[in-house]
Amino acid sequence: MSDEVEPGFVRVRLDLSYDGTQFSGWAKQAGGRRTVQGEIEDALRTVTRTRDTTYELTVAGRTDAGVHARGQVAHVDLPGELWAEHEEKLLKRLAGRLPKDVRVWSLTEAPAGFNARFSAIWRRYAYRVTDNPGGVDPLLRNHVLWHDWPLDVDAMNEAARALLGEHDFAAYCKRREGATTIRTLQELSLVRGADGIITATVRADAFCHNMVRSLIGALLFVGDGHRPPDWPGKVLAAGVRDSAVHVVRPHGLTLEEVGYPADELLAARNKEARNRRSLPGAAAAGCC
Repeated sequence: MSDEVEPGFVRVRLDLSYDGTQFSGWAKQAGGRRTVQGEIEDALRTVTRTRDTTYELTVAGRTDAGVHARGQVAHVDLPGELWAEHEEKLLKRLAGRLPKDVRVWSLTEAPAGFNARFSAIWRRYAYRVTDNPGGVDPLLRNHVLWHDWPLDVDAMNEAARALLGEHDFAAYCKRREGATTIRTLQELSLVRGADGIITATVRADAFCHNMVRSLIGALLFVGDGHRPPDWPGKVLAAGVRDSAVHVVRPHGLTLEEVGYPADELLAARNKEARNRRSLPGAAAAGCC
């Protein structure tokens, strides 16, 4: 994934959203499974009349099956002539071609050095859950988790504060060979709305696999009284997966927004995001 655009090409930023209910995640997969990336790339080929060419998308954050996005960002490199020909009508043509559960809201020429993935300085997710004894509003059933125990939001927020900052989140991540689990958790807070739905806001520089859903799983155990508020912090410090930490279901999770630095800082951010990460005093071996 290069920050340099090949001569004759234009890097285009896409701002998009989707309902993840019927998707097998963002990334294209073998076996014909329906994915967000696959739908958009197929639509691009159709509306630009380039059926024999795939212009591959790079995304800010790959979402799992069933996870939604309101503020996803991607980029694609298109031939300059193709972009010039289709730029003004491309958005409307995509709206007519894409299925109703994915929308592209804007297509703009990206500034120099922009990379949807590596330029990002934070991603903000929301996880929504209700403890209403009657369950979830049927109109929200694909976006809100039902937890069948009363939840103490104050206790959950107390537990969340111990998780903030830069840590090795190995205890809350599904390990991937050669990948670091060090992340900076910038915000983790929960608010109960007037409708009784609890919204957890989770913001970090990046997330490792299953991190958000595991964190929420731990906080729910605190909220319903099965564990004390200091338990999630102890799990984090132990640095190993705890069988009591459940990865909650994906449908309550939505990628809300991706943050980027000013244009003149893009190159520096791209380099920083690719650096191997380690905690102060920890060996960097095994991280990337």
